[in-house]
Amino acid sequence: MDQPSGRSFMQVLCEKYSPENFPYRRGPGMGVHVPATPQGSPMKDRLNLPSVLVLNSCGITCAGDENEIAAFCAHVSELDLSDNKLEDWHEVSKIVSNVPHLEFLNLSSNPLSLSVLERRCAGSFAGVRKLVLNNSKASWETVHTILQELPDLEELFLCLNDYETVSCSPVCCQSLKLLHITDNNLQDWTEIRKLGIMFPSLDTLILANNNLTTIEETEDSLARLFPNLRSINLHKSAGLHCWEDIDKLNSFPKLEEVKLLGIPLLQSYTTEERRKLLIARLPSIIKLNGSIVGDGEREDSERFFIRYYMEFPEEEVPFRYHELITKYGKLEPLAVVDLRPQSSAKVEVHFQDKVEEMSIRLDQTVAELKKHLKTVVQLSTSNMLLFYLDQEAPFGPEELKYSSRALHSYGIRDGDKIYVEPRTK
Repeated sequence: MDQPSGRSFMQVLCEKYSPENFPYRRGPGMGVHVPATPQGSPMKDRLNLPSVLVLNSCGITCAGDENEIAAFCAHVSELDLSDNKLEDWHEVSKIVSNVPHLEFLNLSSNPLSLSVLERRCAGSFAGVRKLVLNNSKASWETVHTILQELPDLEELFLCLNDYETVSCSPVCCQSLKLLHITDNNLQDWTEIRKLGIMFPSLDTLILANNNLTTIEETEDSLARLFPNLRSINLHKSAGLHCWEDIDKLNSFPKLEEVKLLGIPLLQSYTTEERRKLLIARLPSIIKLNGSIVGDGEREDSERFFIRYYMEFPEEEVPFRYHELITKYGKLEPLAVVDLRPQSSAKVEVHFQDKVEEMSIRLDQTVAELKKHLKTVVQLSTSNMLLFYLDQEAPFGPEELKYSSRALHSYGIRDGDKIYVEPRTK
């Protein structure tokens, strides 16, 4: 059988990790030495191989000499082959079957949909715990074959594979803890429920960018489908349009972490309202959108929730409102406090033996106030000194000496006094 054209895994390995390109370093798996064979191996007699091999975007199309792979890769535990040109699962199998301690394998963006994965080939992946098939367009049949042959698979990445539906595997994968299936087109919740059937031990489900629509499932059914789900990511699920969808997340008995950014339902709320309303509706979560929810923030959010809905008609008040009323009782509305700085003040202007009450703008500067007073006291601005007396200040008048400083920065209030004196030469 003709060897596929293109660069081989071993060819790229020798080039990248040769002593010239990858200087020798001490440590496990470094400087693997293989004696020269009688035939004269074309590779160097020493390669400085780490246990993590990154060979992405190298144009690899085939495995190369399997004996050489076995000799050099016995210690390798992680292998990144993403963005290559591997299109035959048999060639991938030749590589993997000669890396006996491999636990992580990244095959993203290889055209592997062009061939069928047979079970005997998939068997060579048996020790892999983390498998990345993003943008490989791997069919569900391929995924099912992998699941049957990888008894210890814990993490599976199936992003960017154009999935519109999910095809159920004939057997459950009890070992899988994390499924990363973002950037597909899984819109209907009936497809997501199949994932619960296939992966009953799932701990983390990442569904971002799938245009997921409303969660059409009973609470009991959700609890049965995802009994161990601890974390779910629903970023940019464009079809989630009502609070009832959010409330249904409480049906997952072990849920602790939720990510919900870019949801149309939440766009009309401020950032603060969004977070507080979500925290109050999801009593079991300890992390929201990547941030820890502390006890203090939870109580603040739940009290905010009560006040937010207290003026709503009874038919529009969510059930969670009544639960929180039982917990905290009925709360008084928060007093509205205007924290905006005062814009003007009525002050007494003292000059010699004259006193005049004036209203002055506090956003103006000291220089602008002098111009305003010029006609009142008959002094030029250059010949004018201003002093401010706070009615409650114990230290006497303060000179307004900085021309560009705004009056409000001095804390001037109604009833305070401004003294004008001529500058002495």
